[in-house]
Amino acid sequence: MPELPEIEAYLHALRPRVVGHELEQLRVASFSLLRTYDPPTTAVEGKAVTGVHRIGKRIAIDLEEDLAVVIHLMVAGRLKWLEHGAAVPKRYGLAAIDFDNGTLLLTEAGTKRRATMHLVRGEESLAALDPGGAEIADLDREAFKERLLTERHTLKRTLTDARFFSGIGGAFADEILWRAKLSPTQMNTNLDDQEIARLHEAAVDVLDRWTAARIEETGDGFPEKVTAFHPDMGVHGKFGEPCPVCGAPIQRIVHGGRETNYCPGCQTGGKILADRALSRLLKNDWPKTLDDLVE
Repeated sequence: MPELPEIEAYLHALRPRVVGHELEQLRVASFSLLRTYDPPTTAVEGKAVTGVHRIGKRIAIDLEEDLAVVIHLMVAGRLKWLEHGAAVPKRYGLAAIDFDNGTLLLTEAGTKRRATMHLVRGEESLAALDPGGAEIADLDREAFKERLLTERHTLKRTLTDARFFSGIGGAFADEILWRAKLSPTQMNTNLDDQEIARLHEAAVDVLDRWTAARIEETGDGFPEKVTAFHPDMGVHGKFGEPCPVCGAPIQRIVHGGRETNYCPGCQTGGKILADRALSRLLKNDWPKTLDDLVE
């Protein structure tokens, strides 16, 4: 799923292409995509783009007359910038937004249609799409701590809860926790002030670094092959590979189709965290420490 750095790269590419240009036509090909009926699609046609911005993991294209097109790419949705009037592919195409200088194509791989589009009018309607998460960059340590401890959950769940923090998904939560040397299953209420400070610093650093990297990769072009995985990441998507810091093999927990990657050497004091499916299957054969894993 595209997360904060990937969405910022899209915005970086969209601003010089669409701001100040006219949205000529909105062509919606997927019945499941459009989640609003008022205002109608015709309301946004002929309106100039006044800006683009991010709402969590959503992309908002702001238009004249207080209108906005808001896109949530979810897991497999992607954007492409093509020549004006480009056709919407039958297999993966969801919609096309025709501007006077080009077409923004929205596609989604796979058979599940999760991406969404909302057409809204007014600040109140736009705000209703915001789950309420704060931008990490806007939080000092105390404000970060207050949000972190709002409800009792594991650190991984807390970081990825859009009500508390904006734009963080599973991939960058893994990287943040690895940088902070904290277990993804540790309860947020069990942290001391030093650990909270370390987590805050890691969150700011990881998001800043990867946002800059994604934008640098994009340059003057348009983002291609957008994914929350990158070969230079420390733990995310690196199951079985050696940790770049301590050399321990990266481990994973899979639950509900979601994967958490972590380093037992850096984050759990050598403990192998239980995977709900595999640990139950293997029972006594499940390795509990790095030494057991090596054996």
